[in-house]
Amino acid sequence: MINDLWYKNAVIYCLSVGSFQDTDGDGVGDFQGLMRRMDYLGGLGVTAIWLMPFQTSPGRDDGYDVSDYYNVDPRYGSLGDFVEFTHAAKQRGIRVLIDLVVNHTSSEHAWFKSARSDPDSRYRDWYIWSEKKPANANKGMVFPGVQKSTWTYDEKAAAYYFHRFYDFQPDLNTANPLVQAEILKIMGFWIQLGVSGFRMDAVPFVIAEKGAEVTKPSEQYGMLRRFREFLQWRKGDAIILAEANVLPETDFEYFGDDGDRMHMMFNFQVNQSMFYALASADARPLVKAIEKTSVRPATAQWGMFLRNHDELDLGRLPETHRQTVFDAFGPDKDMQLYDRGIRRRLAPMLDGDPRRIRQAYSLMFSLPGTPVIRYGDEIAMGDDLSLPERNCARTPMQWSVEPQAGFTKSSKPELPVIVDGPYGYHHVNVADQRRDADSMLNWLERLIRMRKEAPEIGWGDCISLDTGDPGILALRYDWRNNSVLVVHNLHPKPVEFELQLDGEGTGGNRLIDIMDGGNSEADDKGRHTLLLDAYGYRWYRLGGLDYLLRRSEV
Repeated sequence: MINDLWYKNAVIYCLSVGSFQDTDGDGVGDFQGLMRRMDYLGGLGVTAIWLMPFQTSPGRDDGYDVSDYYNVDPRYGSLGDFVEFTHAAKQRGIRVLIDLVVNHTSSEHAWFKSARSDPDSRYRDWYIWSEKKPANANKGMVFPGVQKSTWTYDEKAAAYYFHRFYDFQPDLNTANPLVQAEILKIMGFWIQLGVSGFRMDAVPFVIAEKGAEVTKPSEQYGMLRRFREFLQWRKGDAIILAEANVLPETDFEYFGDDGDRMHMMFNFQVNQSMFYALASADARPLVKAIEKTSVRPATAQWGMFLRNHDELDLGRLPETHRQTVFDAFGPDKDMQLYDRGIRRRLAPMLDGDPRRIRQAYSLMFSLPGTPVIRYGDEIAMGDDLSLPERNCARTPMQWSVEPQAGFTKSSKPELPVIVDGPYGYHHVNVADQRRDADSMLNWLERLIRMRKEAPEIGWGDCISLDTGDPGILALRYDWRNNSVLVVHNLHPKPVEFELQLDGEGTGGNRLIDIMDGGNSEADDKGRHTLLLDAYGYRWYRLGGLDYLLRRSEV
């Protein structure tokens, strides 16, 4: 059973094939390039790779407009290259997750071309149509300010079609049994080629009722169970990681009361509260978010993250908290997106301060769930705000001081490499950091190793301990008679505080520092007096020698 639940204690690395490594000199990364860098990923210690869309696409939305679900976009290589890559990953003990974008297709997809050209087409009912423009066409846009409507008139079809996203991404009629069967077929195809699961895009929209008459769409949660059942039948330990930015009271609808729907979900609630904690030195809302999302089925897991390929969405925060985060990390309008989020990478958000960057990653890795990191963040890459919308944080990986950061031999990569400023590739690159024992890259490799050695965080029960200071976060994990304690100082100054650890048999009289070696002994009242530097953190295992010996027998 533990092996089937591998995702509970995994470390997931998200990358875009097109931005990682180019081998044929066309300025676009490819699977051959990714295979050349597999030993780098293996050395970093990641246990799963999540690939952003790589299937055939016109590329108008970074691959999220799929025109052929059963092929690799020629810019990235062939199906054979993909299979070779999954084998290379398996040889290194790394699983592969891929994006599953089935809420919509590209308007260039053969299904949509057929549907719009003939009302009797077998694919007509695979999309959502209306003879008249619905009254609510100007509501529910995912990209407000960029989208003008969710319904667009198609002259060839002589009807309006529904699109939750851009007008070149018509929504599939996911309630149609034939569409659901096709989704299962797509999943089965890629499972056969070696993937271990999917990151399902826009899940709330996939399962929502769609149609011109729908004003308040309800969710068809049974669809998630069908996806899960099919996946488990085809490959017992394959998973679905759901992108579902929903309120905590809805979590069980996605996980299923018996854990029979989604295996994993990204924890947007904790993510947004974490950035407020980093901005305000107040961990209390973060603790509340952790508590609200703590109850979940035993087989379910949260995906914890700092940044990803989208903007940092702050829509779940109270207005005053959201403004605090904007003021701290994205004060200028060109740093913001859709009036709800920040489009920057982590390092520039934290002013390039190594103490703050490392603290943020220590915090994320020690939250209850599975850590998900984004390519380039392991070397503290920056962003290029001159690029439109979210492309600013999707620039090519910076490997070395070679031309174009060692990413490509082309003089004009599809997205420009960061050249100037403190985050230019001459200052921030893998080759230099590999040679520096104290670099961000080598530090994160140690953090990943330490996280793997603390399975209590992925498996155990989490409680927040009272430190007497809202800027000091102390989380304790208990699992199988083992305990781990992680403390963070969110203040920009050193802080000394007392901590009381209760509980018989927990070994709380001695804290063994598993990061830096600074152990702590309790006083005669069982209290620990701890000193943390500005933006400091400590990872402890509870117990003295006798306790550790007992623990080894468990």
